[in-house]
Amino acid sequence: MQWGMQNRLSRIISPKTGHCVMLAMDHGYFGNIPGTLKCFDDLKPLFEYADALMLTRGMLRSCVSAEIDKPIVLRVSAGASMLKELSNEEINVAIDDAIRLNVSAITCSIFVGSEYEKQTIMNLSKLINFGEQYGIPVLAVTAVGREMARDARYLGMASRLAAEMGTHFVKTYYCENFEEVIRVTPIPVVIAGGKKIPERDALQMAKNAINEGAVGVDMGRNIFLSDSPIGMIKAVREIVHNNASVDEAYEIYKQGPKGL
Repeated sequence: MQWGMQNRLSRIISPKTGHCVMLAMDHGYFGNIPGTLKCFDDLKPLFEYADALMLTRGMLRSCVSAEIDKPIVLRVSAGASMLKELSNEEINVAIDDAIRLNVSAITCSIFVGSEYEKQTIMNLSKLINFGEQYGIPVLAVTAVGREMARDARYLGMASRLAAEMGTHFVKTYYCENFEEVIRVTPIPVVIAGGKKIPERDALQMAKNAINEGAVGVDMGRNIFLSDSPIGMIKAVREIVHNNASVDEAYEIYKQGPKGL
């Protein structure tokens, strides 16, 4: 990697621990607006506990202060809403705009096995070319759509495909036999938080993923839809960066304030 790319990536994945906690806030780009949040500025109290924020440029400009000292992972793909075939996506942000926004990484989804698989892989390839030209790391998200499997064989294939294209790190789902996904993927792997599940289950998932080789987690709904979002993100941090047990982390969550 060139120096600028290494520097940007090191802002997201801590050189001290080799891990990261990303706060996912990019759900609204396809119409899945979580909870009753009007604007992600409501999540501001969580920002200090995240290593990086993942969101779209509209929400970045509208809801995040330019004074923030957190790396931004910018989603630059869009297309169909959740009422249509989600894989029908294209790149919707010019690389010039990503540079003007001073982001630390750019990201899009690939839908392996879907109707528009080739299109999404070419989207990723375009981003990788941009990234190599301007020194910006690329995160590939192995989206699963409505019908795709979430087993190690499928997620391993999708993650390996992203690595073969030249992406710098990949976000995928945790699954049974997750070590197999890690084994076939020669780049850092971050797990998605996915749908809201009970807090202890989400913490157990994070612990399992880190123990089995993931470098971090990118959680959204399992943090900001918790009854104690600050307690939850603190608990996740303790697991990811300090190797806390699930019991220890769960106590941190329970001691957190209710609401934001």
